[in-house]
Amino acid sequence: MWRSISLFACTVCVGTGIAAGAQPAAPDYPQRPIRLIVPYAPGGATDIVARIVGPKLTELLGQQVVVDNRVGAAGNIALELVAKAQPDGYTLLVGNVSTNSINPIAFAHILKFDPAKELVGVTLLASIPNLLVSGAGFPPNSLSEVIAYAKARPGQLNHGGPIGSYSHLDLLALLNATGMQMLHVPSKGGAGTAVSTLINGEVHLTWMNVATATPQVKAGRFKAYAVTTEQRLPDLPNVPTMAEAGFPGIGSNNWNGVFAPARTPRTIVNKLYAALVQTMQRQDIQELFAKNQVPVAVSKSPEEFDAFVQSEMKRWAKIIRDNNLKLD
Repeated sequence: MWRSISLFACTVCVGTGIAAGAQPAAPDYPQRPIRLIVPYAPGGATDIVARIVGPKLTELLGQQVVVDNRVGAAGNIALELVAKAQPDGYTLLVGNVSTNSINPIAFAHILKFDPAKELVGVTLLASIPNLLVSGAGFPPNSLSEVIAYAKARPGQLNHGGPIGSYSHLDLLALLNATGMQMLHVPSKGGAGTAVSTLINGEVHLTWMNVATATPQVKAGRFKAYAVTTEQRLPDLPNVPTMAEAGFPGIGSNNWNGVFAPARTPRTIVNKLYAALVQTMQRQDIQELFAKNQVPVAVSKSPEEFDAFVQSEMKRWAKIIRDNNLKLD
């Protein structure tokens, strides 16, 4: 079920922006270009968020903000790059639910760094609902039909998604709840790869954020079985919620936020926070986010965002333990 987080109307955003602006200034920052590291290939929701926000930050901060896609290792390459970067505010991460709340738990035994300790949150930017989808050629037309179809073919169908990602773990939760037996096919690359493997039938079922999946559903290339929101989406009124489909509590949101190296001076973190909140207040930004099916969400403060990430880590840790997962 959709998890509630801090979603603020513009009036609240204005208040938080003013509060952030009242923090100690960082007058010498920035003096050169800033990199926004994206842990996936171009085209997915995280990349979309970064590319909408980047140009507006450039205007506000007076230095070019460059989006830099660093793909691989389920996002851990980008995560480590930022964690190990100089804590000077010039290398930032646009992270998400997978990289910053699942990966620190799922890959703790192989990571040579601790993302929870070596990164600090700046603010949440978006919280994107997810759709349970298949390619158009997959025979079932509803979740109940999917369950019946899969149970008649135990072990013959598969589900996709990067290993240890929300799509992987939320599908495991659905399998546990329904008794379906499906194989997991770890995907490599970003949204483009996930879309193509569904369309060509290599992958039968997966969770995908609405920003990426909705255009495919509207174009008739995907079937959508359920959404993780509490109410149906206006753009997909015929797609039931997970609660309506009989499985409340299963499914999550794919949130995005900005992170900096942990030792970044608080004055710089505060300046970035104020600039990001001001960016998200802009009507043109909100319109672009809405056009891309990405609901805007901002934190009241960097500290609130850090607390939110910690709560998310606890939730995913339970799912990983319940499924006895050991990811390589």
